[in-house]
Amino acid sequence: MIQFDFENSKNQQINLVNNTGVELFLKREDQLHPFVSGNKYRKLKYNLKEAKASGCTILLTFGGAFSNHIAAVASAGNILGFNTIGVIRGEELQYKIESNPTLSFAKKNGMQFKFVSRAKYREKSSQLFLTELKNEFENFYLIPEGGTNALAVKGCEEILNKNDNDFDVVCCAVGTGGTISGLINCLKPSLQVLGFPALKGSFLHQDISKFVTHKNWDLITDYHFGGYAKVNSELITFINQFKIDYNIQLDPVYTGKMMYGVLDLIQKNYFPEGSKILAIHTGGLQGIDGMNAILKKKQLPLIQVR
Repeated sequence: MIQFDFENSKNQQINLVNNTGVELFLKREDQLHPFVSGNKYRKLKYNLKEAKASGCTILLTFGGAFSNHIAAVASAGNILGFNTIGVIRGEELQYKIESNPTLSFAKKNGMQFKFVSRAKYREKSSQLFLTELKNEFENFYLIPEGGTNALAVKGCEEILNKNDNDFDVVCCAVGTGGTISGLINCLKPSLQVLGFPALKGSFLHQDISKFVTHKNWDLITDYHFGGYAKVNSELITFINQFKIDYNIQLDPVYTGKMMYGVLDLIQKNYFPEGSKILAIHTGGLQGIDGMNAILKKKQLPLIQVR
């Protein structure tokens, strides 16, 4: 059973080899739950409670081939007794379920799939497409792609506790904007929040602004490594060395890029001397197997998980 009244995740210090006086800690949200981990745990918390309260027995959501969100919804639904439906981007994936670690995991947890073309998937927020889904699957509780909505932001506001107000800067990876919105809302305005987008584009400023009122935040857009789920040998080498140095596994889509950026900025003296930084590990480790399959095909270094 998923515990909703869980203890706060611990902050692990990252011992830096520098003379800037900067202190860096990593909040281990990846350790909250083995399958519904990190920000997915937080985003789903109040959505699942709302689904239960409304009497819905079906959860429907959207995602791609290696979506952390799809895996988390499938696992949470299985644990809590919901039927789950995943609308998956890419019709060709219906023939690759067993060879895809994320989709095979979701299937084992009872998720039913609806595979759609990429063009159709782009209509996922349109009323016409949602009506089509209602006609096909009847009464379901809708969770957006990535899980971000007002209830998800509410859950992400619980990532930090009162002791975290001792930090000067809080950093997190950014996908759909829900996690950083929760962080911004729960921190006192004197603290700075820096988001590290995992994808290209300036639209995130507008998306985040819909959920927040504070102005103490900014996005660092230099560390997306080419876009969503794009990686190179430099990033993989960094993730593997980080595992060796600190015994912490990073994922290549979100936290790996964020930590690369934070450490690079520290080396470049971006942060004032004596700054105390808290970075958020948002989980996403289930996607490593799928990424390694892609890296192997491209004859690139693999992410070491042991």
